[in-house]
Amino acid sequence: MPATHVHLVRHGEVHNPGGVLYGRLPHFHLSENGQKMAEAAALSLKEAGVKPAKLVVSPLLRTQQSAEPIAKIFDATPDLDERIIEPYNMFEGRKVTAKTVLLRPHLVFHLRNPMQPSWGESYVSVVERMMRAMKDAAESVDGGEVVMVTHQLPIWMVHRHVSGARLAHNPSKRRCALSSITSFEYEDGKFREVSYRDPAAALSRVDKGAV
Repeated sequence: MPATHVHLVRHGEVHNPGGVLYGRLPHFHLSENGQKMAEAAALSLKEAGVKPAKLVVSPLLRTQQSAEPIAKIFDATPDLDERIIEPYNMFEGRKVTAKTVLLRPHLVFHLRNPMQPSWGESYVSVVERMMRAMKDAAESVDGGEVVMVTHQLPIWMVHRHVSGARLAHNPSKRRCALSSITSFEYEDGKFREVSYRDPAAALSRVDKGAV
């Protein structure tokens, strides 16, 4: 019998004083506030009665650190999975503003198709790898639930795919706060979104580094 639910947890706030888009760049770690956020997410899972049979984590530092309180509370060993990593983005390491583009006109080319999007990994690709990772994780256990610590865009793409919405969207309208938990029921090989929780709402700030 596979897992009954898969819970997608976004990482906590990142130490990013330069306000750059950090993407897949290494060494971007949680801020002190982000560590508190991660702890809030772990406690929320416990209070909700979640019984993780597996903990799967994106290999980036910020997600591994966000998974630590979950691993401690549930005595779980994290499994790294490249398929739930942040999408690649052409603007990694830059502050993405209108001024940035005006000063570097060659960057305009990468903005030619926001529906794909042309500046990084396609939305379709993100959905395909996330859904495979979620299904594989759910099918790899004998009952219980799966917790996956990942990133904003991958979580939002799963939400839109499962709900039947168009993948192209306005990034400023995403419902996926730092350390939020988006939960899906898994039955007969299909996923259905059942809840969204924002346990770190009181600690949240604007994340300038998300893809």
